[in-house]
Amino acid sequence: MPLRRSDRRAPPGPDVVTASLHLIDAFADEAFRGNPAAVVLLGAERPDTWLQAVAAEMNQAETAFLHLVDGGFALRWFTPLAEVDLCGHATLASAHFLWTEQLLASDETARFHTRSGLLTARKDDNGWITLDFPAIPPCDPIVPDDLAAVLGVQPMAVQGGAFDLLCVLDSADAVRALTPDLHRMARWEVRGVLVTAATDEPGIDFVSRCFYPRLGVPEDPVTGSAHCALAPYWHGVTGRATLAGLQASRRGGVVRCKVRGDRVHLAGRAVTTVTGTLLA
Repeated sequence: MPLRRSDRRAPPGPDVVTASLHLIDAFADEAFRGNPAAVVLLGAERPDTWLQAVAAEMNQAETAFLHLVDGGFALRWFTPLAEVDLCGHATLASAHFLWTEQLLASDETARFHTRSGLLTARKDDNGWITLDFPAIPPCDPIVPDDLAAVLGVQPMAVQGGAFDLLCVLDSADAVRALTPDLHRMARWEVRGVLVTAATDEPGIDFVSRCFYPRLGVPEDPVTGSAHCALAPYWHGVTGRATLAGLQASRRGGVVRCKVRGDRVHLAGRAVTTVTGTLLA
């Protein structure tokens, strides 16, 4: 039965100094899989230097910071080194946190005000969370001169995007076997590098791996925002709007994708592994 508004826990007010901290595995059906994100609920805005220091202390691929605003929650994402404009797994983790902590009723839409505009999340009865994100269309890439040397393989195709470089390989095995030179990759003028290929694995349409050494994230376990570019690419290749992507990192995770014009729906589940309080 949906929670009544009076039954829910009130978000902390601006006089609250401490902050709630949760570590949540996103795009995961069990603990220690998928992509961990730290989620911090604030009573009020804090200085950027403090947010970045907390993200460095958490040392996760992303730390999400939430605080209550009119019409939903303000949401910002920080890697250990920098703030980013779009993050899928930490948004999914934030939505999971709001429902788990009863700050939203289970049938309510989570609304996040971000640097990429309004993002929303809904949860179904089986615990699947669907994010409504902007699709990232391809553009002509600026291909680094040392691309093949850094990747250790010559891609079949290369595309640019709003944030990342998308490289297509000839097989899923080639994606899994990749050992790129991350030190040299970190010098490239891109947020990250997505490497992908088709696969014949049952229930999976494509595999990928995602590298962000420039942001202090050598390899991201499961990257929601990358699928805003990967899903439209594979939609163009296969003609199918509904796709399943496997990110073949060590932890691994599946992202269910649906391309809907200039939007992409990304679905996954999440598991809370740590709860605590920030005292600084």
